[in-house]
Amino acid sequence: MNIEEMKRIIEQDYFTRINEPVDWENPKKYTEIMQWKKLYSRDDRRTKYSDKILVRNYVKDVIGEEFLIPLLGEWESFDKINFDFLPNSFVLKTNHGSGTNIIVKDKNRFDKKTARILINGWMKTDFGYSHGFELHYSNITRKIFAEQYIDTKGNDLQDYKFLCFDGKAYFCWVDVDRYGDHRRNVYDLDWNLQPWGQVKKNSEKDVPKPENFELMITLAEKLAAGFSHVRVDLYNVDGVIYFGEMTFTNGSGYDLIYPREYDFTLGKMWKNFREN
Repeated sequence: MNIEEMKRIIEQDYFTRINEPVDWENPKKYTEIMQWKKLYSRDDRRTKYSDKILVRNYVKDVIGEEFLIPLLGEWESFDKINFDFLPNSFVLKTNHGSGTNIIVKDKNRFDKKTARILINGWMKTDFGYSHGFELHYSNITRKIFAEQYIDTKGNDLQDYKFLCFDGKAYFCWVDVDRYGDHRRNVYDLDWNLQPWGQVKKNSEKDVPKPENFELMITLAEKLAAGFSHVRVDLYNVDGVIYFGEMTFTNGSGYDLIYPREYDFTLGKMWKNFREN
């Protein structure tokens, strides 16, 4: 499939989701610039740092190994995993996609047959072509890995997603009731709830500012340095911070920003999108 064919498909999908055309020559909206980046970016770091295993080296070098969730093992196929050597609780993931996680709280109750089916399917999937041509995922060498299970004492493992432009964090969004009445609150760095959102409406619940929030901002900005835009996800468990992931195609650029003027507001922040 050549780039013109991909552009036509993106235009159709974008219009279906956003109800607006794509201006390829002079993109101004955040979601529109994302489409341009997906097809025209040649920055190999987007592949390297989207790889959930390789990015660990970058995190270790930039902010320190103490912010990494401990790695328990990595494998090329499901059948090479020796579960006898894994602890009773762990998380299985693949390194090349999104949402490819299996949380195992009790290995004795682990449904290995279903896990094999899921993971084998994920390993066959080229996520660069599965959701709007996020092509930098295609070049990731696919692997399975296991991380230490983080015990949150019955609560969700809360992640904080920092939108960074030119190495500076501007907003942090938090998902609320992800497995119920899913909402998404967007805050500025003074923890003021913002009047805009991405797909989900604000929750009526008051989300407390996390412990060590200023440190989280510092870490996100260090990881975002040198990129015109990246979303840096961090976990925070009672003030203990862990790295989550780096995302260069937030929602594949298909998530509606509302009110609509904030799509342009975010687009203005993305100043050097043609460069890096």
